[in-house]
Formats: sequence, C-alpha cells, structure tokens
Amino acid sequence: MTHFHRFITQFIERLGLITGYLGLILVVNTALVVALRYAFNWAPIALQETMTYLHASLFMLGAAYTLKHDGHVRVDVFYQHYTEKKKALINLLGTLFLLFPTCIFILFICYPYVESSWNMNERSIEGNGLPWLYLLKGLLLLQPILLMLQGVAEIIKHIFVLQGRSLSELDLDDGPNLDGGHL
Repeated sequence: MTHFHRFITQFIERLGLITGYLGLILVVNTALVVALRYAFNWAPIALQETMTYLHASLFMLGAAYTLKHDGHVRVDVFYQHYTEKKKALINLLGTLFLLFPTCIFILFICYPYVESSWNMNERSIEGNGLPWLYLLKGLLLLQPILLMLQGVAEIIKHIFVLQGRSLSELDLDDGPNLDGGHL
C-alpha cells in the first residue's frame, strides 16, 4: 500500500511540476498576442486559441497536484480546531462521498461529448485555428481520472492517520523518485 501511495504521489508531483511550466508559457504567449495586436495590428487566431488551450490544460492537469498539496479552497471555521484524526476522518469521508462521486459524474456526463469530438477529429471552427480541439476536450476525462488517482493516495494517507501510524512510512517527503533518483 505504501509503494502504491508513493507511486501515485510521485506521479502527481511530477505532473504538477511539469504543468507549472504551462503557466509560464501562457504568460509568454499572452504577452506575444498583446504585442502583436498593438504593435502590428495582427492577432493570429491560432495563437489566441493557444491561450485557451494552455489555460484549460493548466487547471485540468493541475487539479490533482493542488489536491495533493491540500491547496483547494475549504471553509476552516471548525476544521482548523479539529485533531489530526478528526481532520483525517473528515477528509476521508469527503474524498469517498464528494470527490469520487463528482469525478464519476463528470466522467459519465463528459464521455459522449469527448468521444464524439475524438471520432470526428474535431478542430477549431476558425479557418486558421488549431486542429486539435479533440485533445483539449480529452482533458475533461483526464482531470477526473487524475483527481481520483490522487484521491486514492489521500485515502491511504488518511487511513494511516486514523490508524495512528506514522506518515513517514508513506514517504511523504517525495524522497525516491519513480526512476529511483530523488526529486
């Protein structure tokens, strides 16, 4: 169980760090679009659509990383005063009864939409737009899968806390990497 947890968390950590670069690319792309528009009165559609692709990818691929680092918004009025075991129980129940059902619903509702897009190799409706709209829509399925994968790691972590076991057994410091090295 600890090896599975370590594998998931390291995978999500790497994906999150790689995804972080999308933010930098998005800023550069946005600056380029603005500069081209105001300096040359030229606004290439593909470059503008790239902003949308990057923005969506940043959020869709970064959601599991944010979950791993407990970065999602929560109301801490009562939660902040709870013991670690009580917090673990709340997080465990939230993962089981809120995160997983929501992700399964998203998968269920989005699958036909994404499948249709992939079957027709959907592209931008703009003539000079990007030809990979189906890839962007594919993120609608990838995001809940990644969230559920990280959710499994969260469940394992919360069970360890509830059992009174040390979290160091899970190697939460992201020590050994997937390939045996260190991050």
